[in-house]
Amino acid sequence: MLNMKKGLFVAVVAALLMALAACGGKSTETSSSSSGGGEATKKKVVVGTDAAFAPFEYMQKGKIVGFDVDLLDAVMKEAGLDYELKNIGWDPLFASLQSKEVDMGISGITITDERKQSYDFSDPYFEATQVILVKQGSPVKTALDLKGKTIGVQNATTGQEAAEKLFGKGPHIKKFETTVVAIMELLNGGVDAVITDNAVANEYVKNNPNKKLQVIEDSKNFASEYYGMIFPKNSELKAKVDEALKNVINSGKYTQIYQKWFGKEPKLDRLKQQ
Repeated sequence: MLNMKKGLFVAVVAALLMALAACGGKSTETSSSSSGGGEATKKKVVVGTDAAFAPFEYMQKGKIVGFDVDLLDAVMKEAGLDYELKNIGWDPLFASLQSKEVDMGISGITITDERKQSYDFSDPYFEATQVILVKQGSPVKTALDLKGKTIGVQNATTGQEAAEKLFGKGPHIKKFETTVVAIMELLNGGVDAVITDNAVANEYVKNNPNKKLQVIEDSKNFASEYYGMIFPKNSELKAKVDEALKNVINSGKYTQIYQKWFGKEPKLDRLKQQ
């Protein structure tokens, strides 16, 4: 009888231990697969860029840095979104958005009517314009002086569009994978000028005074452009990013980031009018 009671006691204890283990396993599983409020774990947002467009995004000691990078971080934190920034190149970025391999992109991308047919854009976050980069002593004073000359541009950019709008398509406009490669061609004498965004041209001249290049502005022939973060069509992220971007601008954080990279105050009124 004693042995029977002992066996029954052991069986009851074992059953209780199994029940407690089952409860503990269930609790751990719920914790690892969900976040506050019982919602599923938030998916990490994959952001694509082309880190060859200083000072907006470029590689430094193996890391992607730049104005866009700091702004993206501020916006994603404001939106409460976990994200990963990947350097995938210019043309692959647009293809990856189409295939939805990336959730969004930031890479000094000008908002255009043509691009809006295939992608969604955030509200504008930066005002830019095209300029001409030439060697010091060049006779070029305006965009119209480039007629009959060879012009370097980054492929599939508004710099290319601006050049072709003024002078038509043809071999006189040489297209390169990055703006840096186009500038190298200018230094080597392969092109007479490069058309690119003002901040990029000014940054290059500032950081490379020994290259003896100069920036030619021409507001008559080059209108203002506005950069936006880019998404696949009908992305649910756009509304969250727009709200977060608005808060970052209004809080003064945007101005801090702008001053860090450009050393001056941004024209916020022009951004807000867009």
